[in-house]
Amino acid sequence: MTGPREIELKLECEPSDLGTLQGHTLLQEASEQDEADLSSVYFDTAEQSLRRAGLGLRVRRHGERFIQTLKAEGDGLFDRPEWEQEVAGPQPDLGVLADTPLAKILGRKDKLQPLFTTAVTRQTYLVEQGRSRIEVALDSGQITSPTAGDRTIAICEVELELKDGVAGDVFALAHAVASLIPLRLGVRSKAERGYALASGELDCVRKAEPVPLHADMNTAEAFQSVAHACLRHMRLNEDVLLQGRDANALHQVRVAIRRLRSAFSLFGDLIDDPQGSRIRAELKRVTEPLGHARNLDVFLATTLPAERERHPDEPGLLNLETQLEDQRTRAYEAVQTLLRSEAWRALLLDLIGWINAGPWLLDEAEERVRLREEAARDFAVRELDRRRRQVKRRGRNLDALSPEDRHQVRIAAKKLRYGAEFFAGLYPAKKAVKRHATFVKALAELQDHLGALNDIATGHEVVRDIAEEHADASALFAAGMTVADLEARTRMLLAAAADAHEDLVDAKPFWR
Repeated sequence: MTGPREIELKLECEPSDLGTLQGHTLLQEASEQDEADLSSVYFDTAEQSLRRAGLGLRVRRHGERFIQTLKAEGDGLFDRPEWEQEVAGPQPDLGVLADTPLAKILGRKDKLQPLFTTAVTRQTYLVEQGRSRIEVALDSGQITSPTAGDRTIAICEVELELKDGVAGDVFALAHAVASLIPLRLGVRSKAERGYALASGELDCVRKAEPVPLHADMNTAEAFQSVAHACLRHMRLNEDVLLQGRDANALHQVRVAIRRLRSAFSLFGDLIDDPQGSRIRAELKRVTEPLGHARNLDVFLATTLPAERERHPDEPGLLNLETQLEDQRTRAYEAVQTLLRSEAWRALLLDLIGWINAGPWLLDEAEERVRLREEAARDFAVRELDRRRRQVKRRGRNLDALSPEDRHQVRIAAKKLRYGAEFFAGLYPAKKAVKRHATFVKALAELQDHLGALNDIATGHEVVRDIAEEHADASALFAAGMTVADLEARTRMLLAAAADAHEDLVDAKPFWR
């Protein structure tokens, strides 16, 4: 088992909002207040060996003192192990890090060099909230990187750190602050943003990252790490999507939310409580605009170009495309409205609060305690076995199933795949890693074919929406022709999906 979780919630805001918060009685009446100018230099090798190993090394100047900090990867949001000590000057002292993971990364010939610098004014306030004392830190400043031509990015953050008390009070305070200024959940450290600046990787669409699970975790800790990783994946791509229409960012936001909802299902009995049920239902409801926009993206990027190749002389396809582009513009406007809404920001705060301080963690009923404290590996074996049997059973004679039953196979396969990805870190042995790659590849093949069949179904929905909008006759003709062509692909896809299902059944479980 791991130790108690440290709660340090990072929130992002606009610079103008910090002034509003500073002047509010919530902070003005704090029992302790302080201000400091902090300058930190982050070091790595030219090949960024530390970054690739999930480490960050900085030396921070605080007045006349120099504090060296080495941080390791956490679980996506919280719990970053760190080693901190005072050093003699502005250069790293590797001698005091001999017993840390750094010693295994750097060779004798490796040289550390400064990659980027953060300059921050930090104002701190010790606030009483409920039964707790919480440090509120307001950070404003910038990150500069000489390797990026001295380009800078702004820092504007609110950090809430639980000093003593209960985790729930941190999230209650977050809501109180959010009622004063717009806040978004922060998922990137200053070091990560600095690396992105130095490497020219700012504002890139991000795929899901491996979940940092380890063998001594219990099931509650495993769920929290999985959920944090999903929220991080979502927020990284949400930031890209907030800057403008981006089909890849939209797709990854949807993937992150689907992964999170699959985690809710995988850990169902453990996390079942009324508060969580309400939050999950609201998450499903409010994110429907994302699905509509994604369906239009797929139709316009994949289905329609294929139709133009088959029917290059059909004029109605151009009218159909015009109608669908209008729909897509409106769909993305609805997505922007959602992501910029106070209700969406509040929902994410509710969600992160429930994950880390919800009733499912406080329930002392014997069965609930047993579920929380069960070894994550034992839980994963049982759950992956169950999900594999489900896919095997539901997918029998797949090419003869009704569309509704095929959809159920697709959902079951999706949850099995996400479970296999979530729990991979629990099985690091070489044999298990090899089996995992084969198993996930077989699952991906099945999902691809079932996904293509699902695209046909959503194509029907797109065409139906066009008809309901009273499109002109040529666009309706082209839409009907497109549906007919889609249906012609169904038999081929069904045969391929059935073959992929058989390959999956033959794949050996990596967790055994």
